[in-house]
Amino acid sequence: MLTKKQLDLLEFIHNRVQRDGVPPSFDEMKEALDLRSKSGIHRLITALEERGFIRRLAHRARALEVVKLPDSMTGKGFTPRVIEGDAPRRAPQPRNAYPVEAAGAIELPVMGRIAAGVPIEAISEVSHNVSVPQSMIGSGDHYALEVRGDSMIDAGINDGDIVVIRETSTAETGDIVVALVEDQEATLKRLRRQNGMIALEAANPAYETRLFRDDQVKVQGRLVGLIRTY
Repeated sequence: MLTKKQLDLLEFIHNRVQRDGVPPSFDEMKEALDLRSKSGIHRLITALEERGFIRRLAHRARALEVVKLPDSMTGKGFTPRVIEGDAPRRAPQPRNAYPVEAAGAIELPVMGRIAAGVPIEAISEVSHNVSVPQSMIGSGDHYALEVRGDSMIDAGINDGDIVVIRETSTAETGDIVVALVEDQEATLKRLRRQNGMIALEAANPAYETRLFRDDQVKVQGRLVGLIRTY
């Protein structure tokens, strides 16, 4: 059962994409629902995701997929569509750009580079595939990223390493995560919650811990493995 605000937001997003082929911005969502801040929109989107109506895509900034509609909105011929946000459009990927099992290993897409230092632009495209041992992969969807920078060296993560990430929008304090900052920049850091804020903590004393409001940070995945080539 959806609340009226959740239903209103889902309907607004769906109608805008069906009409224009592009999603509304967060500001447009806020105005359409007469909310005071975008943090309210983030909470509604999270609630819709938890209830299985939408899915956030970890490798694109502010991208959503409408998975289903409630009975009150469902019409014949509905097909889920990807809602593109501010990230650059990406050409369709071949089948082997996504996980496939082969000889005890799984091919994962390397989504690009992730900063272990000052945040870089959000990950937006597949650069190549990498073979990952099946024992490293649990349930859920996974992807890989190439590390750039040295801010996580005390956690054993070096420049040039490949990190394996499980897609998730939640994390526990102390987890090393891919964090999307203000829908624009992605970074690999240890996440901690303190005094109602989100701390993105480096594993290198040369880097300061950065503090953000909860609505400024989206967890895009959690570190589950590392691959190093010598």
